Amino acid sequence: MSVEEHKQEAPTKVSCMVLTVSDTRSLETDKSGHIMKEMLEEAGYSVIKHEIVKDSLTDIQQWIRYADNSENVEALLLNGGTGITFRDTTYEAVSTMLDKELPGFGELFRYLSYEKDIGPAAMLSRAIAGVRGYTAVFSTPGSSGAVKLAMKELIVPELAHVMREIYKDKKL
Repeated sequence: MSVEEHKQEAPTKVSCMVLTVSDTRSLETDKSGHIMKEMLEEAGYSVIKHEIVKDSLTDIQQWIRYADNSENVEALLLNGGTGITFRDTTYEAVSTMLDKELPGFGELFRYLSYEKDIGPAAMLSRAIAGVRGYTAVFSTPGSSGAVKLAMKELIVPELAHVMREIYKDKKL
């Protein structure tokens, strides 16, 4: 079956949660989270929850568990906390909780960042995606440019297809 045939079988609606990792932002000042939400909704997906979490490994993992255990959340989209400072823990929180990693997401994000945006500084990005249970998880850097790039080029075009693949197992 071709990729196009897969996409034709993909769900038309996906319920999403947006989680911004930040020690300084609030829901009112969360530009990147709002961009994620708007781009998802423009694509026909629903955002059922939008939260801010401190950059703390255990706090981030609690929200990943929440999304995984929620009957209403099919995809969790995180932004922020992916840098290389000691305080940045999103990558570690996400990577240790995935059942399946999608290494191509991070690879493509860094490639696109390199080509379109920031050159060799793209190597500092620790974007990651994968699956936990039946929940898709995407984690991007927190800058609005990075969020727009990931959403436009990777997440929005493939989210329904990702969900189709995840739900194949559920039907067995």
